[in-house]
Amino acid sequence: MLDVCLLGTGGTVPLPNRWLTSCLLRCDGRSVLIDCGEGTQIALHRQSFSCRQIDTILLTHYHADHTAGLPGFLLTMAKSERTEPVTIIGPKGLEEILRGVMLIARYVPFEIRYMEIQSREQTFQIGNMRITAFAVKHSVPTYGYCIEVDRRPKFDPQKAQAAGIPLKLWSRLQKGETVTDENGNTYTPDMVLGKERKGIKMVYATDTRPVEYIAEHARGADLLIGEGMYGDPAKMENALKNRHMTMQECAAIAAKAGVRELWFTHYSPSMPDPEIYREEIQAVFANAVISHDGQTGTLKFQEE
Repeated sequence: MLDVCLLGTGGTVPLPNRWLTSCLLRCDGRSVLIDCGEGTQIALHRQSFSCRQIDTILLTHYHADHTAGLPGFLLTMAKSERTEPVTIIGPKGLEEILRGVMLIARYVPFEIRYMEIQSREQTFQIGNMRITAFAVKHSVPTYGYCIEVDRRPKFDPQKAQAAGIPLKLWSRLQKGETVTDENGNTYTPDMVLGKERKGIKMVYATDTRPVEYIAEHARGADLLIGEGMYGDPAKMENALKNRHMTMQECAAIAAKAGVRELWFTHYSPSMPDPEIYREEIQAVFANAVISHDGQTGTLKFQEE
């Protein structure tokens, strides 16, 4: 399963009751943070999580409302006596960003590793999470992230018996190993496993105009976390100028992609109460959630 928590849902500047953009993912002992706006470490502690648990930080782009929290966050990790390395991933230019961050966050006692995304689409593995970064359309190079957790097919004992596989090898094959017995016979996991099963999929895409890549990656997703910068249709000119989405445009993407649920994030500070647009947005996509700081959910494998 995949635990998701929107730590901050604000864009541009924080409000008294709304921190800047950040999202926590937890899966099988691994903790990943997407974006690190100002106050992220405070928002994390409000939800009873520890900065020390985070091993990877994904950055969508380098505007301040997505990165200004990094120095304080790293220093808070240092104060929590973390010694394990931390990996930071983001668009090209990350090395320069980190040089600036480390001028402020001096004396961090753990190694900071980094990886710059080199192409329009790039996939990498973090524990059991397969993460695909894909380019979106903002005023600076920006990426969305598709997070997938695969589900192993069920073990099929009748299939194993029919193939004449020794019982003592079943467990290793079930775990995904390829096994050769003492007679030189080689057995592969597909010889004992049933059909493929649907895994978990979520997509995080904010600070962008609507682009086809979002719907493509979000197709059939359990959750899309998308941009809610503007709710008032009269703000369309602002959205076009600043390369953001309206809530209505984001809801249309969710409907097109057939996602199970849509959460909004990155609300404009000029929109203190996005709830007023709920009815209008849900007319476009019924399972749209006007989310808030601390919005939490657990994505589970569906029973078949």
